[in-house]
This record gives sequence, C-alpha cells and structure tokens, in this order.
Amino acid sequence: MARSLNQVTLMGNLTRDPEVRTTPSGQSVCSFSLALNRAYRDKNDQWQEATDYVDVVAWGPLGERVGQYLSKGRRALVQGRLQSRSWEQ
Repeated sequence: MARSLNQVTLMGNLTRDPEVRTTPSGQSVCSFSLALNRAYRDKNDQWQEATDYVDVVAWGPLGERVGQYLSKGRRALVQGRLQSRSWEQ
C-alpha cells in the first residue's frame, strides 16, 4: 500500500506565454501560470466567481513541447504533483 498520494489535475488558461530555459546541465525547463476560474454561492445565496493562479513547471521534452505549442490565453489540462517551496530574502 502506498504511504501517500500526491496527484493533481488542473484545467485553466495560461496567463502568460511559457518561458523555456535550459539548466547548466542542458536540461530544458518551462515555467508558466494557469488561471483557474470557479463559481460558488455566497452566504446570501448569490453566485460569485473567483480565480486562483497556479505556477506550473514542466521539465525535459515535455517542457519543450509546452513552449512550442502553448501560448497566453490557451486552455491547458495539466496533470502532475503539487510541490510547495518557500524562501527567505
């Protein structure tokens, strides 16, 4: 039995063109952001809309294909795992 499960599927629109770069070791990495729209009812039973923004990173050949075929405003379905990072200035 698996100890845990970290799998997510997101569908949204790209907020900017994908940025493809190469690491010093030669591996491609692509960064982009998805806007995820959702609707919900508030306490007054009125429909409200909200948008969540998720940063996505694709590595290797997948990252190269994302940079080649996707652009700002395009709808994308992303499947992968969640990773949270933090840093101090």
